[in-house]
Amino acid sequence: YCVEFRTESLSPQCASERRPFARWMQYLRQGHTVCVACQPPAISRDTQRCSGDGHDAQRDKILHWEAIGNPQCQGTWKKIRQLEHCSCPLVHSFIFT
Repeated sequence: YCVEFRTESLSPQCASERRPFARWMQYLRQGHTVCVACQPPAISRDTQRCSGDGHDAQRDKILHWEAIGNPQCQGTWKKIRQLEHCSCPLVHSFIFT
């Protein structure tokens, strides 16, 4: 499944990332919608969910995220909706870890 979030805030360290494998962080923007896929091995065998997917969160709850590869690139987002069938665009598409 996938979860759509609206980015509420992000640290300035995201925009300053220059390493080739992490350049995608430069494209994160406040107010943009991102789509995050829950796939193995991040999915829990017990709950069949990914940690941090906001399953029990109310719509206005602010959730925290952190980018793998640069723990200083972090921020907050709000869950918009969960999609059982993923159709995430290639841009602004991420995977839970």
